[in-house]
Amino acid sequence: MTDGNGKPPFTLTRRIAAEALGTAMLLATVVGSGIMGERLAGGIVGMALMANAIATGAILVVLILILAPVSGAHFNPAVTLAFVLQRQITWWDAASYVLAQVAGALVGVVVAHLMFAKPLLQVSTTERGGIGQWTGEFVATFGLVAVIVGCLRWRPDALAYAVGLFITAGYWFTSSTSFANPAVTVARCLTDTFSGLTPADAPGFIAAQVLGAIAATGAIGWLLVGKGSSEVN
Repeated sequence: MTDGNGKPPFTLTRRIAAEALGTAMLLATVVGSGIMGERLAGGIVGMALMANAIATGAILVVLILILAPVSGAHFNPAVTLAFVLQRQITWWDAASYVLAQVAGALVGVVVAHLMFAKPLLQVSTTERGGIGQWTGEFVATFGLVAVIVGCLRWRPDALAYAVGLFITAGYWFTSSTSFANPAVTVARCLTDTFSGLTPADAPGFIAAQVLGAIAATGAIGWLLVGKGSSEVN
């Protein structure tokens, strides 16, 4: 979104604040709903995952609706990378966004721990490594970026709902439960709860997410734009 001069209507400071706030709220929801779901599921892991998935998808819809007009509501370095590759955001602004996203994600984890009277600083012991998990993250991130690029091209009004629905589905159809976000990945290394991921597994996840974002940006960009910008056949 830009003003009449081709510049974003909000200052970089406000956009960075929106990215930090949105990512913090996202992680507070991911971790908090995981803890609550596990408490109430009576040992049924599927019930805990369902609660985690619904809460995450729902908060994404809300956050995108209220913060997209400010910053674009990336909340995700992989999404920011896709916007850089499409030349819709500068590298400088992108670096600022990523720092805000990671910082916000860490704050969100701490807030979730505080709400549930957990130790504020933790390191996850939940192992999620291997080719299957990495493939799941590639697919999840590819799909998320494809949804965003496609919706912004054809149905920008539906973006919030499409992203929320995709992530809710991704919890269930991907082997990794669809992190699809390097900032989320880093933050989830610091919670030894239902949503955790061991730090040793994070590099593989992040590499798969970056590759998925790059692949989706190229593939969907090619798919949606033909020889001329007006071509649809």
